[in-house]
Amino acid sequence: MADYDEEARRLVIKLVYYGPALSGKTTNLMQLHEMLGTELKGDLMTLETQNDRTLFFDLLPVGFRAPSGLMVKFRLFTVPGQVIHDGTRKAVLSRADGVAFIADSQKNQSLNNAESFRNLAENAGRVGISFEDLPLVVQYNKRDLPGIVEEEEILARWSSTKWPVIFASAARGEGVKETLEALLRPVYLSLDADFDLETEHGLSLEGFVGSVLKGET
Repeated sequence: MADYDEEARRLVIKLVYYGPALSGKTTNLMQLHEMLGTELKGDLMTLETQNDRTLFFDLLPVGFRAPSGLMVKFRLFTVPGQVIHDGTRKAVLSRADGVAFIADSQKNQSLNNAESFRNLAENAGRVGISFEDLPLVVQYNKRDLPGIVEEEEILARWSSTKWPVIFASAARGEGVKETLEALLRPVYLSLDADFDLETEHGLSLEGFVGSVLKGET
């Protein structure tokens, strides 16, 4: 679903941070904005959503140039977590090349996590995305808080799936970069199949991942 402009030699990749309300999606983007070098990042934009002055999603554009001269740009979004804003979630999810699902590790949030993940799968289908083929990583955030689900239990829950699980405390900057890296890898494989990134543009998997993360400060 990436936006490829052959004439302009530009590939725009869309990554979406999805999850229940207050799970830490925005915190992840804010931490990434601090971690990435200034040559890679654009402005962090906050857009308030109608009817809730505290509800917003963010856009973080970053990019680099491949050896062939192809400009590769990323747009990172979060979605509003509240149920009443499902229409906005679908709009943001549309044409996504990869999704980071941000779950809340607190025991009392398990149901909200499950409902949000089910909503992600349903909305992917509604906007024409094959959920089974969608590059996806699961982050369990707020590991620094009390009353959280044990890692062993979480890993057991997800053991039958193909998606990597990352443990994080986004407020402390822990697991944020690792989540992005874990997502970039399947995104590259998907895009390489469509656009021959390695053979046509000299852009390997490690080069792709490293070009985004090398700006970490």
